Amino acid sequence: MYNGKTVLVTGGAGFVGSHLALAFKRRFPAARVIVLDNLKRRGSELNIKRLIRGGVEFLHGDVRNKEDLTGISVLDLLIECSAEPSVLAGYSTSADYVIGSNLMGAVHCLEVAKAHQAAFIFLSTSRVYPVKYLNDLSLVEKDTRFELAELQPVAGVSPAGIDHTFPLEGARSLYGATKLSAELLIQEYRDMYGLQTVINRCGVIAGPGQMGRVDQGILAFWLAAHIYEKPLSYIGFGGMGKQVRDMLHIEDLSELILTQALSLEKADGKARNAGGGREGSVSLFELTQMCEAFTGKRIPVTAVPETRPADIPLYITDNKAISDFYGWRPTRGITRLVEETAQWIYDNKEMLSPIFCAE
Repeated sequence: MYNGKTVLVTGGAGFVGSHLALAFKRRFPAARVIVLDNLKRRGSELNIKRLIRGGVEFLHGDVRNKEDLTGISVLDLLIECSAEPSVLAGYSTSADYVIGSNLMGAVHCLEVAKAHQAAFIFLSTSRVYPVKYLNDLSLVEKDTRFELAELQPVAGVSPAGIDHTFPLEGARSLYGATKLSAELLIQEYRDMYGLQTVINRCGVIAGPGQMGRVDQGILAFWLAAHIYEKPLSYIGFGGMGKQVRDMLHIEDLSELILTQALSLEKADGKARNAGGGREGSVSLFELTQMCEAFTGKRIPVTAVPETRPADIPLYITDNKAISDFYGWRPTRGITRLVEETAQWIYDNKEMLSPIFCAE
């Protein structure tokens, strides 16, 4: 069990890391909670004052540089949230950053955890699953979305979604490959050095505070486009907007990570899926309807039939394994996510304008 002493959150000025750091500080007021971040993601600098006000220490550093991680004298728990999170990373740019951040950064974090014998919680991704198998899923086309068919060509998938037994052989993007490689190394460090480790394969995480972009943070990006009246596109799969993702509220994720930290004696190092589930799923077409209803605005949405590299028509998380193991399940649905995220953008409209309206 986490003892409430010292926790380091890497990538801790980002959307996920900052929420987790503040959640730990609220749960353990006497603990020393430290975040490390290189502030590469635009908007992450806006979280620094909020973190400091919440009693969290901020370190400007980069997980790619192992020296940036060595100045902490005592460490009980490391939560690895740092990442280059775009599935498009490396397609039109160098692969150096995504590999350095997601793979070598994870190695440097594991070395620090080993040096302190600290517990290690890793935020992996559903993108570890190969694109080919995800594109080969049997789908039923409905009026507003794709749905999973009852019978599927591979194991690990059902109408409830995709679980951790889904096939792993095949290409998945550099983002997914680096995260899966980090998972394998975590299992080796656990076996060789006796670390307590937890691996969460997260679906789409969303909520207030996310500086969404077209390639990552889609719910906030879609809402912001309506609020600031900027055009959008349905890209791929015929340009109809029927592609589906499940959305996990950041507060539901925070509750899961706290539960895991408080039950580290159960940590078995196995990877489990964590997401919004069937109840938290939405298509882009449906999301447009929800944004229009909440904002009262309609904006042009262009159809772009061509599918981008590594894109998939549907991903819904089957949470059964993680729910059975930890007694956790998401409770904040898609409607609440849209309402809370939209309200956050409205409340900070002027401050967020340079981020969401940047060309």
